[in-house]
Amino acid sequence: MKNLLIISPYFPPGNAADMQRVRMSLPYFASNGWNVEVVMVDENYTDIQIDPLLLESIPNDIKIHKVKALNKRWTSKLGLGSIALRSSWFYRHQVNRLLKNGKFDLIYFSTTQFPVCILGAYWKKKFGVPYVIDMQDPWHSDYYQNKPRAQQPPKYWFSYRLNKYLEPIAIKNADGLISVSEAYIDDLKNRYPSIKNRPSAVITFGAFEPDLSIARENQTKFVSLLDPRFINIVYTGRGGVDMHQAITPVFEAFKKGLSDKENAFYRRLKFYFIGTSYAPAGQGKPTILPLAQQYGIADHVVEITDRISYYHTLLTLLQASALFIPGSDDPQYTASKIYPYLLTQKPLLAIFNGKSSAIPILREYGVRHVYDYENVRETNINDFFSELNNGDSEPVYDQEAINKYSAQQMTVNQCLLFNQVLNLESRIKS
Repeated sequence: MKNLLIISPYFPPGNAADMQRVRMSLPYFASNGWNVEVVMVDENYTDIQIDPLLLESIPNDIKIHKVKALNKRWTSKLGLGSIALRSSWFYRHQVNRLLKNGKFDLIYFSTTQFPVCILGAYWKKKFGVPYVIDMQDPWHSDYYQNKPRAQQPPKYWFSYRLNKYLEPIAIKNADGLISVSEAYIDDLKNRYPSIKNRPSAVITFGAFEPDLSIARENQTKFVSLLDPRFINIVYTGRGGVDMHQAITPVFEAFKKGLSDKENAFYRRLKFYFIGTSYAPAGQGKPTILPLAQQYGIADHVVEITDRISYYHTLLTLLQASALFIPGSDDPQYTASKIYPYLLTQKPLLAIFNGKSSAIPILREYGVRHVYDYENVRETNINDFFSELNNGDSEPVYDQEAINKYSAQQMTVNQCLLFNQVLNLESRIKS
């Protein structure tokens, strides 16, 4: 058995999207030859929603180490609210202690809190332990450079320059890369030619079936957000103006259907967009409802900017009549959230940028209504509505695709990359 040390600042009971890969992989590492320990930031020092139910999916034999972080009340006055920056000194101290005993073969950074990844280069130099970085999102990116300030993330000027400085420190010294998107890896290898031949793998998030059981067993703990008098089409996840191109064709088709006074079906439809803002509860600004208002269909669109817990999300998807996944106009957007949608076996409409990797995956599953927003036709949307109206929209998914994109198989793929890194290290040293 080899020993893997995972760096994941956000971790259960914290409810953050970037810890899901690790959480869903933990039950399967041992069967692939890897003992695992996780180093997280103590949830009392984080600024994210807590969901104790997430702990039910963590195997009891996994050793979890918790580190502290500087208090955000004080660091935010200096503009430093990032959990990666607030916890880096504590990570350095704690992991130094763990690595001194020499038992770890590999360090795995699986997080979007990227600044902490520069510690990989430090630990590699000090202890000789190789490391792999999981690129769930782009780190340093020009995507927002030409966007209006209102569309840029908070403190973009500072984070852009910080990322530009820190990314090369971590990436140039990394011994392997995992990414949810081929485009992310291609960009990094073009930017840093020295890593061109380093092991890399495109591994999406996986579908983790045990989560559905946990959600169903705890359904009485959650209040339903949906109105049972309507046919509810649900999307849960972040919003943003960058998704308008994917949402617009649906709103246009719905508006035309609504104008047909003889067709009562459209008057029974209601769209829900839930958890669309990363802002603190009660402070999020709607980004989808204004588009609905432009089309005069706001009475049929509900936007809830506040985030809800992970299992509340799963239950809401299970309670929906149908599901809708709009993609970003960013061609690198992968929407790792597609797997919970697929697990529910609900009628599904998905519209993405034509270059998004989500499109071929959804088609491989056998999703009937998945489209490129530049080529989608009104008739495509109407066909989805018609099938929903007639009750013949229940999906039948390909079993090979279900197995291929399961969390268990995604863990196998991660371990293959880990083994490749260690084999290369062994050859170099010999």
